[in-house]
Amino acid sequence: TLSCGIFSDDVKQALPAAAAVEVFHNFTLLHDDIMDNAAVRRGKPSVYAKWGPSVAILSGDAMMICAYRLLSEVPAELLPRILGTFNTMALEVCEGQQYDMDFESKRKVSVVEYMHMIELKTSVLLAGSVVIGAMLGGASDEDCRRLRRFAVELGLAFQLQDDYLDVYGDVAEFGKNIGGDIVANKKTYMLIKALELADPETKEELWGWIERKEFDHEEKIKAVTRIYDRLGIKEIVFAAIDKYLKMSRDILDKIDVPKERKIDFYETLDAIGNRKK
Repeated sequence: TLSCGIFSDDVKQALPAAAAVEVFHNFTLLHDDIMDNAAVRRGKPSVYAKWGPSVAILSGDAMMICAYRLLSEVPAELLPRILGTFNTMALEVCEGQQYDMDFESKRKVSVVEYMHMIELKTSVLLAGSVVIGAMLGGASDEDCRRLRRFAVELGLAFQLQDDYLDVYGDVAEFGKNIGGDIVANKKTYMLIKALELADPETKEELWGWIERKEFDHEEKIKAVTRIYDRLGIKEIVFAAIDKYLKMSRDILDKIDVPKERKIDFYETLDAIGNRKK
């Protein structure tokens, strides 16, 4: 609805599509929690943890069907373009999730590979929703392309913040258990940079924790976090987040509408910028 509101005063027309994207997103979270064996989602027990994998799978399937039912309510003349954008987004999200799982067993993952993965897993969802809203608002093809790039950069910043918050966040605010990525040996931006920058002794210590089959979760989280602290990983990820937020802001500046119509997006940028602090 925010992207629709940049170009049109009638944001109600965007509500069915907005609901479709939101329902689709929550469907992916239900299935992600199964694949990640995640016990907590948004500060509460995940569907998987509370009712088991079968209920989580079926609930996710039903949510995907509901998403398409909602999407069918958009104006008929725009449905082919919007459906194409939605389907591309949905497939890329699945592709990104597969990359994420593949990285768990891949010993060496580069920063470039990781950023491509999170663009697919996180950014394209935001980009698809922004572009669909802009289409419904009557945006030009050029402005749709700009908004897509804006959303991709914003999504990259958001996912890097998730990487940071998984290590340094507060569970009450983050809504998930802290240190889950460390316990699961997730190839996050922080782990990849740590392996890249570590001296041989530190790298050996880090790989020792990654390859250990039996360990105390809290001990591993504290040990790996201490390595991140020594290597200055927090400051490195902060700089990357700021870079992507600036790129998003620069693109938003170029959208050819009065600045007051973009104020909600500027406020969203500011809110996400403060999320890491």
